[in-house]
Amino acid sequence: MGAVTSTMAAKFAFFPPSPPSYELEEEEEEAEDCGKKLRMVMGVSVRSNNNSNNTNRKKVDVLKLETKRGNRVVAVYFKNPSASLTVLYSHGNAADLGQMYDLFCELSLHLRVNLMGYDYSGYGQSTGKPTEQNTYADIEAAYRCLEEKYGVKEEDVILYGQSVGSGPTLDLATQLPKLRAVVLHSPIASGLRVMYPVKRTYWFDIYKNIDKIPSVNCPVLVIHGTADDVVDWSHGKQLWECCKEKYEPLWVKGGNHCDLELFPQYIKHLKKFISAIEKSSRLRNVSGPIVDQTEDHRKSTDFGEASISSIDQRERWRLSAEQKEKPRLSIDHREKSRFSTDRREKSRKSVDCPLRESNGPYQNEKARNSIDRFGGMIRSVGLCNIDCFKPTATAI
Repeated sequence: MGAVTSTMAAKFAFFPPSPPSYELEEEEEEAEDCGKKLRMVMGVSVRSNNNSNNTNRKKVDVLKLETKRGNRVVAVYFKNPSASLTVLYSHGNAADLGQMYDLFCELSLHLRVNLMGYDYSGYGQSTGKPTEQNTYADIEAAYRCLEEKYGVKEEDVILYGQSVGSGPTLDLATQLPKLRAVVLHSPIASGLRVMYPVKRTYWFDIYKNIDKIPSVNCPVLVIHGTADDVVDWSHGKQLWECCKEKYEPLWVKGGNHCDLELFPQYIKHLKKFISAIEKSSRLRNVSGPIVDQTEDHRKSTDFGEASISSIDQRERWRLSAEQKEKPRLSIDHREKSRFSTDRREKSRKSVDCPLRESNGPYQNEKARNSIDRFGGMIRSVGLCNIDCFKPTATAI
């Protein structure tokens, strides 16, 4: 039964870049485990878009990790001196570490976190073949490395799963009761549900995330594009609805499957989430779930209908009060009232576009500039095959 499931996964879900976007070379300097240090050498397609210089690369550990299934997977570890949390990132389909390198570097910098990313078996320079069970062993090896080599505690780890990576992310999350948080980026409810609108889980399905997420006992942030034409937005919404501890989701208007990093609200919302997680204690079950006190956590950052309704209600109260006002008001007073109405209209427009920075266009442009540092790389390199979940000609 397990073999059939793994075969289905190999045919339907995995498209490792071929050839890999990077190679590994040994350095003369020895690592702490007495072996040679490794460094990544990017291929031409990635090298031309790569913004990281050699100085930055020397601050990144490149590792080969042994999995319990006998494969050796490549991992990279970005150390941020000011970090208190560590992100374990499981990337999406049709991408490898060479293509994700600059994004990892920028996320570690902007979010002020340590970050480990890894290639699945059969991806990049990792050995073996990509299967569902192998990806579970791959992420376990990466997590074990964080614990044993870097001394990271379970309660300081955030698991981040993108697309297919949501599978191993949620599988590991169900095994870690003290896990700090989970981020699901364009996640899948299950492999079969991506291809067919099934309402139940079948035994041969893969990455049964919809069945696993109720067992996750930490805050979960879901990010999904409303125009995703690979994994429908409904997957993200279903998973969010099944979360035990929901955090305000990010539904990116017009966002597709592989371009969410290009929207300014992506990094802004992640920063807000990381900040909330940093401020939380492990006693959060006593004080209640982590939510944003200034916004209804059930609403997306992109939608402000509730706030608009509230403003409209206040507008009706104001009009009612004006009708009761005595006609002795001067023209000046009526002008002030009109000015007040104009201010409320501006406020309503502000709510209609809640992603606009309160400090003016400069702050908004600043956010765009920060994400554009790695935006060019993502635009020029396809991080996901749009047919990544469609059956191949040999599929059953």
